Amino acid sequence: MIFIVVKFPVKPEYADEWPDRVADFTTGTRSEPGNKWFEWSRSIEDPTTYVLVEAFEDGAAAAHVNSDHFRAGLETMRPLLRRTPDIVSTTIEGADGWSAMGELKIDE
Repeated sequence: MIFIVVKFPVKPEYADEWPDRVADFTTGTRSEPGNKWFEWSRSIEDPTTYVLVEAFEDGAAAAHVNSDHFRAGLETMRPLLRRTPDIVSTTIEGADGWSAMGELKIDE
């Protein structure tokens, strides 16, 4: 599984609009074959920073970065950002999705 986390430092005047501005990119990516999840969060320490957590099946990343909605999404994002986003991208061998957190087990 390919696991990616990206921090997007949005210009303050666009921070509240960010989810709407990237909606086509979000919808397009979520509909890709091989996309496991694509989830936005907003930082509570810096409300102008959005964090994207996404995952793809092995081999699906090339189709993602070569898609029309990916290229269009980058062009939409570029003028809204303060600087280049930070990214962590890695392959997790043998993983297929989320696992339960053993250190905080909740009996149901």
